[in-house]
Amino acid sequence: MRYLMLVLTDPDLAEAEETPITIEEWAGETYGTGRAVEGDRLRPAAEAKTIRRRRGEVIVSDGPFAEAYELIGGFDVLECESLDEAIELASRHPMAAGGVIQLHPAWPLDL
Repeated sequence: MRYLMLVLTDPDLAEAEETPITIEEWAGETYGTGRAVEGDRLRPAAEAKTIRRRRGEVIVSDGPFAEAYELIGGFDVLECESLDEAIELASRHPMAAGGVIQLHPAWPLDL
């Protein structure tokens, strides 16, 4: 099953704890074994756009969602046998100690 793993900042975190491994080690463990299939950092939120279509009009606004306190800093697409395996991989990511990790199971379109 595929999972979208979002890597977010945590503005309420006063001090991050020490991470168990480096980002390079995490990438080696996940990408090196095929359990991560794609990922990257994201440009700063100031360069993001939010797009909506309302009553046939396309509305483009600057930045991420206005309600967002946490900013998405990157993403990875995980290929895991189970949610438990995805949680294990996500928990080892260095930003789990210094930010927030969200896992979103993919829901493939049946075309």
